[in-house]
Amino acid sequence: MRIDVLGAVRALRDDGSPVDLGGPRHREVLARLVAAEGRMVTTDTLVDDLWTDPPARAVGALRTFVAALRRALEPDRPPRNPPRVLVTEGPGYALRVPRDDVDVHRFQDTLARARRSPGVVTDLGAALATWRGPAYADVTGSAWAQRERTRLEELRLEGVELRARILLDSGEGADLVAELGAHVAEHPWREPAWELLARALHRAGRQADALAVLRRARAMLVDQLGLDPSAGLQRLETDILNGAAPLEEARTAWTGHGVRLGPRTTTDLARTLALAGGDALVHSRRDRLAAIHAAERTGDLSLTARTIGAYDVPALWSRADDPDQSRAVVAAAERTLTALGPDGPADLRARLLATVAVESRSADLSRTELKRAQQAARQAEELARHLADPALLAFALNGVFLQSFTRPGLAAARNRTGAEILDLATRHDLPNFAVLGRLVRLQSASALGDLDAATAHAHAADQLAATTEASLVPVLTGWFRARAAAARSTEPGGPTAATAATHYRSAEDALRTAGMPGLHRGLFPLALLGLRLLHDRPAPTDPHLDWGPYKPWTRPLVLLAQDRGEEARTALAAVPEPPRDHMQEAMWCLTARAAVRLGEREIAAHCAAALRDASAEHAGAASGMLTLGPVARYLAQAEACAAGE
Repeated sequence: MRIDVLGAVRALRDDGSPVDLGGPRHREVLARLVAAEGRMVTTDTLVDDLWTDPPARAVGALRTFVAALRRALEPDRPPRNPPRVLVTEGPGYALRVPRDDVDVHRFQDTLARARRSPGVVTDLGAALATWRGPAYADVTGSAWAQRERTRLEELRLEGVELRARILLDSGEGADLVAELGAHVAEHPWREPAWELLARALHRAGRQADALAVLRRARAMLVDQLGLDPSAGLQRLETDILNGAAPLEEARTAWTGHGVRLGPRTTTDLARTLALAGGDALVHSRRDRLAAIHAAERTGDLSLTARTIGAYDVPALWSRADDPDQSRAVVAAAERTLTALGPDGPADLRARLLATVAVESRSADLSRTELKRAQQAARQAEELARHLADPALLAFALNGVFLQSFTRPGLAAARNRTGAEILDLATRHDLPNFAVLGRLVRLQSASALGDLDAATAHAHAADQLAATTEASLVPVLTGWFRARAAAARSTEPGGPTAATAATHYRSAEDALRTAGMPGLHRGLFPLALLGLRLLHDRPAPTDPHLDWGPYKPWTRPLVLLAQDRGEEARTALAAVPEPPRDHMQEAMWCLTARAAVRLGEREIAAHCAAALRDASAEHAGAASGMLTLGPVARYLAQAEACAAGE
């Protein structure tokens, strides 16, 4: 079976016959799961995406659609056998179909390969030919579908231009004139399309027509946009006038300052959108990557470096929202650094190095990648200090902060970094970095158990957010206030545990739509577990809780709460070392707790060794969003267990 969404949504059996998917809502559910690319989509998200004003029985209707789709997609599945295609996962659903069996995934994968390896240009042409119309063409009136259509149309246009560029670079492409002429007519604002059309005409021996195309491009850019043609267009015009032979490979040139910053403008817009959160944040990440790819295609190193480095959006969390996108940005930055060489402009190199450090989130990295990112952070900071550029230094220090989770117990060091960011931002009017400095200091004070200082930083961050329109800040400070309520629920006269849980649930509701899956997934269950541990209660066992990336470390305690001791012991033996991120102290403490409960002395000793430097901190509180209580408590229990006491 294959599923197609590049056009109207449809599913086809292996013999090519269509699958009856049902009505428009059924097809939209399938389409929305396709757009998630194998990731789980929560029931709440599906309801919100399907209905502008959800009816009272929306969840029941959704389940009906899912059940009907399961029957259509797996008609031969025996009763009581679990579905294998449209599966239930945590609090939602996911589609389990090989990427080669979904046209949009196949297209995106082929485009990604073509960017890296021009030899797959034939496959790219075939993938482009699978488009039957606008993506999700029959899913109308849905905001999520419109966003996907816009994103995928940009990728299709990129694919058309990339295929043409590869063919022209290889000495072919004279037969592309008609195709590129139609492309330019439909998308006259795409400057690379004009260049490709002129190259194709030149390849076909039509120099006069090629020059006419370049004159039209110049007139449009100057008269209607007020922009000069790019260096690439100007070089091409000069080459044709001088009678040069058509180029057989793309040129890479250093053009210095003053180049046209079309992709940079897109990046500036993406940076602005990122601060708004929600759908705007998701869209900004996609726009940013598209701008980087567009800049790279020009072959202009200065433009590419400035486009990559322009997205200096402050970043606070050590797990990426979109790891694949972050890796793509890091790879582009590293390619550009290599091309610039060690003698390239220091300001561009500093921004590229800071980008590597900021985008290389420690929770997602191998040991080798982590070392590269830490080195990039140090080099960016050194260059920024030498250049005496406050905004650049603030950006570089953001990278230093994100690479400062190398071991447990470094909250005080992060507090110093946050203080310097805040001082720079205050003295040099950098309001977005002032917010970052406040939030870094909030996290650090939270980790050190200083709730009064953390509360002051939260209040100051909220005030700054009101003037900078940073709508994500109240989401984060709301979580901090829930974390503070949880801690105070253990004190005489403090809120009850139930009240603290209510605060966490309200914070969870706000975070769900904030566009930060790297932060959101698993956070609420972990917060509830921390609250229970503060009150010496067993772990929550609700099967609908999505533990996300924290599952390996929480599972032994969940199994113990279900009186499944041997399974818990097996799970504990399989627990890996925690990623070096905001939650590392919490994960070590959870492992220590399970080891103590099960009498696993060797594991307890290992945990104790890891936690000693963090004995003055609170587990999980480095996030500023939850707490498991003082590390010292878990450390003492682990040391006692290791000693056989």
